[in-house]
Amino acid sequence: MSWAAIYSRSFSYRFPHSPVSARVSRKLSTLSTPSSQRTKRSPFIALGVAGGVAVVSAFFFWPDTSRSAPTYKDATLSPSHFTPVTVLASEQCSDPNTRLITLGVPKQSLPSLSQTSFSPIWSIFIKDDDIQVERTYTPLEGIDSEGRMKFWIKKYPKGEVGKWLHSKKVGDTIEIRGPLMTWPWQDDIWDEIVMISGGTGITPFYQLLHHTLLSSQQKMTKTRFTLLHSSRTPHELPPADILQPLLSHAQAYPQDLRVTLYVDSLDETTTQHPDLRVSRIGKPDILSALGVNDRRRWWSKLFGNSSPSTLEKNKKILVLVCGPDSMVAAIAGPLGRNMSQGPVSGILGELGLNEEQVWKV
Repeated sequence: MSWAAIYSRSFSYRFPHSPVSARVSRKLSTLSTPSSQRTKRSPFIALGVAGGVAVVSAFFFWPDTSRSAPTYKDATLSPSHFTPVTVLASEQCSDPNTRLITLGVPKQSLPSLSQTSFSPIWSIFIKDDDIQVERTYTPLEGIDSEGRMKFWIKKYPKGEVGKWLHSKKVGDTIEIRGPLMTWPWQDDIWDEIVMISGGTGITPFYQLLHHTLLSSQQKMTKTRFTLLHSSRTPHELPPADILQPLLSHAQAYPQDLRVTLYVDSLDETTTQHPDLRVSRIGKPDILSALGVNDRRRWWSKLFGNSSPSTLEKNKKILVLVCGPDSMVAAIAGPLGRNMSQGPVSGILGELGLNEEQVWKV
């Protein structure tokens, strides 16, 4: 298989779960009673237990505030309500489990795109009307002046919203709400941004790069970007709509963007290519992306100065990580309670990076 043919391949990524399980745990913990206080039983205790059961039942069956948000056909797009939009395109990728889906916001609902809420990185909620469940998705190129948004969406065996979206045809109507800020980009704050992604975790980074580098002939920021992207096989790499612009820009402007692709293994019909590394993203790859070479690592081992943040103390470096939970945990440490950032650990923690230098998207 030619390298150009590889560009048409695609990969999967499971977006972070909503914090429902954490909310359940908190609610159940408030209902639990120490064993020392359960020795006596009375009608009042029985009534309290019954009330507790009622509260738990209400938690599971009472409509979520977001799912029960109103739907407005003529109002401007907003996180506080749902807006009906139209499926403009649904393109099958080489991986039958992924599709490139384009949605169109009607003109009467299109807000001013100069709003800061449309600065990268942002996402929207898409609601499955059949089961009243919503999930977040990141528009690859943001939203254009005509209200078009393109998404790379994966369906999973147990992912109802993804399967529901894959079943939609051109002309169908679905409901969305947003935009929702994922990470606030600011011009010229960072000297270097290293992005590490797995599967469809590349979508927020593509949005950022499209905004800062790809959508204009003139570079909009002094920041230099490095993208390390991992897939299981070449067959599961992102489609050409995503990869080709990135690789072309990196080749033309290596001082602005570097892209390295990783796969766990090669397909039977795929031969080794210099731009494709058969390995997982590890500590040496991240050190290289941070500008820490082997010679400096040897020096730091001798003199006890191994932190990239110390070695490059005159440089403002940020690492963004987005991918499957296991990958994020291995590289930057797991997310905290209620999808909070949590402490930095994993490879980046070992390298001495702190919470100000790492963001789990």
